[in-house]
Amino acid sequence: MEDYSLDKVIIVEGTSDKRKVNSVLREPIQVICTNGTISLSRLDELVDELFNKEVYILVDADDSGEKLRKQFKRELPEAIHLYIDRMYREVATAPANHIATVLLGANIDVNMEFVEQRMI
Repeated sequence: MEDYSLDKVIIVEGTSDKRKVNSVLREPIQVICTNGTISLSRLDELVDELFNKEVYILVDADDSGEKLRKQFKRELPEAIHLYIDRMYREVATAPANHIATVLLGANIDVNMEFVEQRMI
């Protein structure tokens, strides 16, 4: 069973995004997939579920990601939005060291081996 006692949540679009993010995390953070889109009822459930949690939005740098990001800006205005470089387009295909650097910039503990790769 995973420990999500830190009350941090990262919302991503797909399962491959979730795997990529989990591969660089060092602290226990719940990663939630929207599967690309999210219904209003599911969004309402999430808003209730995420009350009093530190929420990060990390979606693809494409039209569907931006649409999802706008939905979250409306419904979860306190969420922190993280951005990958547009040249990678997708969280899942961005290099692990880039994802680690983005997360580290938000004070999320990552495996430093991924950050060190970038420095070499």
